[in-house]
Amino acid sequence: MLARALSLALIGWILGFLWFAVALPQPVGAGRADGVVVLTGGSGRVARGLEVLERGWAERMFVSGVDRDVKPHEFAIEYKVNSARMACCVTLGFQATDTMSNADETAAWVKGQRIRTLRVVTNDWHMRRALLELGQTLPPDVALIADAVPTRPSLRTLFTEYHKLLARLLTRGWRG
Repeated sequence: MLARALSLALIGWILGFLWFAVALPQPVGAGRADGVVVLTGGSGRVARGLEVLERGWAERMFVSGVDRDVKPHEFAIEYKVNSARMACCVTLGFQATDTMSNADETAAWVKGQRIRTLRVVTNDWHMRRALLELGQTLPPDVALIADAVPTRPSLRTLFTEYHKLLARLLTRGWRG
């Protein structure tokens, strides 16, 4: 009986990992949202968030997890954001250091902005856990739109992220 249960658990783990690795979230195209949040930590994320703003798919952007040493004008120079766009539409968050604190920092911003639809920009391999954390932290009436930045993750990255997701599912549950 125990051997059968362990075998089923192993098969479930293998199938889950295959699903996780093969069916990575993808970018979404046109579609309006009240805001866009960019979770820092990977290449292409901020550029995608700025593209969302430029195309008019969101009016405001929050960048969560910006290094505390980065000044807003340095961010603007690095990403070629003019001062008018920075003033009206881009907010930098300096408190988050991990995915859970990204969710907390984003929730505070969302509350102040009265966001009802939020486009989430992060890397494809990170999206599922980011959505889990945001879904647990944001009010239930905020709709999340996954807008993944495609990457070529290593097997190690996928393996690690899959286990982080499993750990969060076991400790927090899935609300979506």
